[in-house]
Amino acid sequence: MKRWAWMLAFVVWTGTGLRTAEAAKAPVVTAVGTIEITVADLDRSIGYYRDVLGFAVAGQSEASGAAVEQLEGVFGAHVRSARLQLGSEAIVLTQYLAPRGRPVPADMRSNDRTFQHIAIVVADMERAYKHLREHAVRHISNEPQTLPAWNKNAGGIKAFYFADPDDHALEVIWFPPGKGDPRWQRAGGAGSALFLGIDHTAIGVADTARSLRFFRDALGFKVAGESENYGTEQEHLNAVFGAHLRITGLRAGSGPGIELLEYLTPRDGRPAAPDLHANDIAHWQTVLVTTGVAQALDAAAREGGIVVSAKPVDLDDRLAGIHRAALARDPDGHGLLLAQ
Repeated sequence: MKRWAWMLAFVVWTGTGLRTAEAAKAPVVTAVGTIEITVADLDRSIGYYRDVLGFAVAGQSEASGAAVEQLEGVFGAHVRSARLQLGSEAIVLTQYLAPRGRPVPADMRSNDRTFQHIAIVVADMERAYKHLREHAVRHISNEPQTLPAWNKNAGGIKAFYFADPDDHALEVIWFPPGKGDPRWQRAGGAGSALFLGIDHTAIGVADTARSLRFFRDALGFKVAGESENYGTEQEHLNAVFGAHLRITGLRAGSGPGIELLEYLTPRDGRPAAPDLHANDIAHWQTVLVTTGVAQALDAAAREGGIVVSAKPVDLDDRLAGIHRAALARDPDGHGLLLAQ
């Protein structure tokens, strides 16, 4: 081979290799979309999230048939759903008209791995707590907690856990200047709404390192922050005596974050029930927008994810803006709707 031809071949080969390496580094998940919650009574839940928490109803739908059954892994599924908007974020509430699932276990605790919540940012914690008390919400925390100043990454944050009518855990959170996404500071000015949007969804995990291999290494999330939280404030926030948590914040290209909560103590949190199904009220599924559903499903399975949908399902879900999806679970059993 002549020298110029060899050099050309080398440039073409190395250029292709570089492009392939760059493509391999591209995240499988590009955004976090809606956070979907199974409820027992859709009309009751719409009223609660609208009237108590300031969400706006953006649309409703009803669905049944093979696509829903195959996607959610529930035979005979017939669902009613509603999309509710708060600021730039949205949730989807889904009631299974058939078959009806099981309620949230009465003894569910914040250190159980089934635990998941959304963190709703408020403009003023004192005013938000007064508003929630006026609506007689069920406390999980005994009262709002201010995380201590010694905690460099979380000091000054105010938070309060409570429950919706189905016993789903929810959090209201207030960020002091210099903490959290800067947009929450801009949104919390005079005359602003009390409830601003959803900062993240938090999930209980058994092993942060394993969860990072799944969310960061396989799906392409970025670590946005880390802290270790403990002390009386954290115990009273989570309602878990001796709570000492390793907290890792993850972000995709856009949308709410996903926060990993690993309890270093106590270590007696229960794993998710192996027979948890999408029609059970304890089920949540977070929509992860992907570059390709089949690719995301393979990546999830390689790192210990549980595949629920046998294959990607084509559908017309206008509430969540999805035309192809598959349901999987992370290694701790949290539902993830991998979607295009």
